[in-house]
Amino acid sequence: MSESLTAAAQAGDISLLYTSIQEDPYVLERIDEIPFFETPLHVAASAGHTRFAVEIMRLKPSFGRQLNPNGFSPIHLALQNQHNRLVFRLVEIQKDLFRVPGREGITPLHFVAQTGDTDLLAQFLSACPESVEDVTVRGETSLHIAVKSNQFEALEVLIQWIHWSCHKFASYRQKSILNWKDDEGNTILHIAALNNDKKAVKLLIDRDADLNAKNLEGWTPLDMVIEKQTQTPQDREVRDMLRGAGGSRSSSLRSFGTLSEKLRSKKITYLRKIEVGIFRSKRNMSSDTRNTLLVVLVLIATSTYEAVLSPPDSAATSSAMNSR
Repeated sequence: MSESLTAAAQAGDISLLYTSIQEDPYVLERIDEIPFFETPLHVAASAGHTRFAVEIMRLKPSFGRQLNPNGFSPIHLALQNQHNRLVFRLVEIQKDLFRVPGREGITPLHFVAQTGDTDLLAQFLSACPESVEDVTVRGETSLHIAVKSNQFEALEVLIQWIHWSCHKFASYRQKSILNWKDDEGNTILHIAALNNDKKAVKLLIDRDADLNAKNLEGWTPLDMVIEKQTQTPQDREVRDMLRGAGGSRSSSLRSFGTLSEKLRSKKITYLRKIEVGIFRSKRNMSSDTRNTLLVVLVLIATSTYEAVLSPPDSAATSSAMNSR
């Protein structure tokens, strides 16, 4: 940046910003072309100059997603320096800035889950519900980070948000995120059990987290507790909580085989063939043809169901009794 533009960003001086642009009308365009560059928006966000930051965002919205040489976006820097008002002014301009991944894939939501600012966390989720699905380079959700950082209240906010959310695919999102595995195959329940976090374990049990999910070592959350070299009273409490809720050791669980084994052994019924055929071709069908095939499918399913309820022997017996 030119000296005048740097000085403008550091002081939050909008008049000086336009003086710099008058001197060099392409100064912002050239900055935009340089990857991992400290833009005027980074400088203003660090210093907390809200109006200057908003003006820069209006002129160059792409600056909001750019990372500096340390791998941080302007919003990351604003959060680190507790300039929360500036964060929300920028997000009013571009909502998905909450999802910009910085170094190691850490988004602003991950950062807030780590620091434990529950009010800010709730506002982030309300502004951008989809951000709860983002993961770091280690495959961690914001829930993983909250548990690893011993931020129970942040975990509670995240889980309650997922549980009560009525957004599209909310039910699927709840199950998926609660049981999401990081790059070591650990769910948040694995980590909570390993850390003797009784409150987190109880919360996850109450929210129907998968008690018997296995990580890459083949361990369930109960295994994580029992396999510790040194057992504490807290370990035993967590162990009893998991067992009481139905948690098991991996050695006692039935193995369902690998995906390739399932595919090789899977039998395809005639009814299933019809279903697959309909779903594969439905995009190229007229609505009338699709409806006709669906009726055929329903009739086949109905006749199959009636045959089960009224086997041949039963029908013959009924006929004989009627003739009498």
